[in-house]
Amino acid sequence: MCAPTAYALKYEINPWMSLHNTPDLSLADTQWRELYRTLTQEASAEVTLIPQAPDAPDMVFTANAGLMRGQTAMLAHFRHPERQVEEPHFQAWFTEQGYDVRVPPAGCKFEGEGDALFAGDILVAGYLKRSDICAHRWLAKELGVQVLSVELTDDRWYHLDTCFFPLTPDTVAFHPGAFDPYARDVIRSHFQTIEVTFEEALRFACNAVVLGDKVVLPAGCPQLTQALQERGYTVFSVELSEFLKAGGAAKCLVLHLTV
Repeated sequence: MCAPTAYALKYEINPWMSLHNTPDLSLADTQWRELYRTLTQEASAEVTLIPQAPDAPDMVFTANAGLMRGQTAMLAHFRHPERQVEEPHFQAWFTEQGYDVRVPPAGCKFEGEGDALFAGDILVAGYLKRSDICAHRWLAKELGVQVLSVELTDDRWYHLDTCFFPLTPDTVAFHPGAFDPYARDVIRSHFQTIEVTFEEALRFACNAVVLGDKVVLPAGCPQLTQALQERGYTVFSVELSEFLKAGGAAKCLVLHLTV
């Protein structure tokens, strides 16, 4: 994770961002600390921190830094120049931590765990809005895994992790309206599904952190919370309003280092 020491809204690169509705930075810091506390104390997660670069206001959204598979870090190459400034900072951190860092092919955009999530050994990967489908071929070849490519069609859910998350190798939650019809069929044919409503998808309900039988998700998602609890999960809700203003929530703020 990355503490929001230089977090700000300085540009508009997704439908959630508006220079007329900027985050309350003090409240953002409080909310981030509560997420950190929930992960470490309630969900018993071990969290490693990376310092935020002063010229990278979105670096707090560490899920986009890359995709981790064991000791391999598949580094992101962001679509927007505003976020490309983050790449050398993440690459240096991964290298310092001893990871085998691999860089996408030239001209191929890939936004890390924002657009690629493992359900068991299957990698579900989103494309069109931020990541290119060429990244899926690169991931399949480099990691030797099966990749299910799913097309995102609604700008409000511009990353896969805003509208989809795996619970187990067999079960996922997703918002069907974020995907094209073929992608919906692919997801439903490969997994048991929990379908998230439009209203809760707008609250970024799918942007959840799963740690075994514990799930941390944004506040204000009672239907998904109930569905998870009925399946035996312990759910922790955290208010993340100031990060939603930039198009991110719980999962966006966390990069899983082990799979």
